[in-house]
Amino acid sequence: MRPHSARSTGRARSAGPGRPVGRLVALLTGALLLATAAAPATSAEPVSRSTAPVSWTGTWATTPTATPASDTTEFANETIRQTVRISIGGDRVLIRLSNEFGSGPLVVGEARVARPAAGGPAGRIDPRTDRPLTFGGRTSVTVPAGAPLLSDPVSLRVPAGTDLVVSIHLPGPTPGSTLHAFAQRHNYVAAGNVTGRTDIEPTATVDRWYFLTGVSVSGRASSAVVTLGDSITDGAETEVGADHRWPDFLARRLRASAGPDTVGVLNEGVSGNRLLHDPNPPAGSDAEDFAAYFGQSALRRFDRDVASQPGARHLIVLLGVNDLGHPGTVAPVSERVTAADLIEAHCQIIARAHDRGLKAYGGTVLPFKGDTLGFYSPENEAARQALNHWIRTGGEYDAVIDFDRALRDPADPQRLLARYDSGDHLHPDDAGAEAMARAVPLRLLR
Repeated sequence: MRPHSARSTGRARSAGPGRPVGRLVALLTGALLLATAAAPATSAEPVSRSTAPVSWTGTWATTPTATPASDTTEFANETIRQTVRISIGGDRVLIRLSNEFGSGPLVVGEARVARPAAGGPAGRIDPRTDRPLTFGGRTSVTVPAGAPLLSDPVSLRVPAGTDLVVSIHLPGPTPGSTLHAFAQRHNYVAAGNVTGRTDIEPTATVDRWYFLTGVSVSGRASSAVVTLGDSITDGAETEVGADHRWPDFLARRLRASAGPDTVGVLNEGVSGNRLLHDPNPPAGSDAEDFAAYFGQSALRRFDRDVASQPGARHLIVLLGVNDLGHPGTVAPVSERVTAADLIEAHCQIIARAHDRGLKAYGGTVLPFKGDTLGFYSPENEAARQALNHWIRTGGEYDAVIDFDRALRDPADPQRLLARYDSGDHLHPDDAGAEAMARAVPLRLLR
């Protein structure tokens, strides 16, 4: 892989990451079908497609983004082994890959899914759980530029709250063009096709997810909640590898209080994301090296990241702080927005959620006085207060989740409470993320 991707720290960098005719043909075809039907299936084979309806529910998701021109990461005859924490379990899985930001076809030589081994070196899988992924029955597949791809169903029991490992072999030169740059997870790159190896020898460690955007499960009756947000939802400044994003803590609460149904939690947070604008770094600014990772605006990505999620019934929205803070810092001043602009955008999110039969819950925007990113100003604070007042009292959302009230300092409500502050006075730390999850009334998601 050339070059390797650096660990995400808020500014991710590139650091070296015919149709048959004739009776004879018909007879031969029939014989082949009979032989295939008689062949015993092995535990490693994907479940055959059936005409019976199957209910799928999202158990993990992330938002894909483009890369800046400065990110020249390329894979060539390499395997990416990536780990995700699933929120609900099931007996079968579907994997979603994406080439949505690729300018050319994405060739996948082979891909496999497994559960991790207990103990041992990083990236080790349990060989008893190793399964090949197929796509329309094929183990190798080409994904057109701009398209996602769903695997065939795979028979694999995965318990709720456990990890799942997806290994993807990229045989030819492949730009790392579709990714989630702030994974808060260590993933690994190794030479050659080692997708089926129990252990691999990493040549690079990356804190990103490449080409992998979703996992769905079937089994117990369930639904999903989508958390649509920015870096605070994405887990910025929480411990890498600990799964301490606030949606992770919410998933733990839901599992601990599980009733007859289970609820998957799908994290569609993107660091730097805005409601109203795509990334637009000022020419010549440092932001040109990282702003593309901020993803398309929430209004633009809604259909993919929210409306199309399997089993989604609920939506939690926490967005607006970057719309206020980016203009004049990592976006042009001309993109300044008012509270009225933000309220109109939230109304559109609500309308589109309701159109798809989702319940929409509004999260109040956290305080950020004294932040180290240059977001705070009296004008931005007034807009935040006006937006939060509308979220609380406007009656448009189906319910309100008052993150602001849960994390603000009672002595100075424009600031985060110190024990919830990661140090930049904008992002909550791990304790703050847990407090945010506690602020979500679980009754809303049942």
